[in-house]
Amino acid sequence: MPNKKIKRLILGTNNSGKLREIRDLLPKNVKIHSTSEFKLKSPRENGKTFIENSLIKSRYFSKKTNLICLADDSGLEIDLLKKKPGIFSARWAGKSLNFNKAIKKVYKELKKKDENWETKKIKARFICALSICYLNKKIACVVGKVEGNISPKPRGTNGFGYDPIFIPLNKKLTFGEMKLKTKYKIDHRYKAYKKIKKFF
Repeated sequence: MPNKKIKRLILGTNNSGKLREIRDLLPKNVKIHSTSEFKLKSPRENGKTFIENSLIKSRYFSKKTNLICLADDSGLEIDLLKKKPGIFSARWAGKSLNFNKAIKKVYKELKKKDENWETKKIKARFICALSICYLNKKIACVVGKVEGNISPKPRGTNGFGYDPIFIPLNKKLTFGEMKLKTKYKIDHRYKAYKKIKKFF
């Protein structure tokens, strides 16, 4: 493996937003399979870091399909909440991945920490770990980060997950308000992808 460029893989995610974004980042000549084609549920993510969870997913989906797997584990860290939700970002949204519920929980937790949080700059960052595995073999694992602040109100309907409440540093718009093409050039997933694009 990888002296040759990867031409075919499975994207190890059941999140349609991530699937769309990673698909848009990869070169057009790469044949991409999704977990839904194989009717695969996600494995139990019991790692302690984004990297560990990303590797759990890429090994699992690769072994299930015998294909090279590119998997993402990502989330939002908020400094005032001691870096929560962090690796539990998706879990805050519940089984149905209801991110409106998750965003309400973020606001509730911030309020508990500081009654006037809305008037302050609440530092946060999105982190993405991308890993490529073939069966048990790790080919690559990289991390991308984007720093920013939490918006006092959700804004915008583009993107997915916590995008409506995240304002990247030196920007006025949330990820939820940005055109996807603009977001894709500056976000955590793109920064991680740049580190592994040599494999494609």
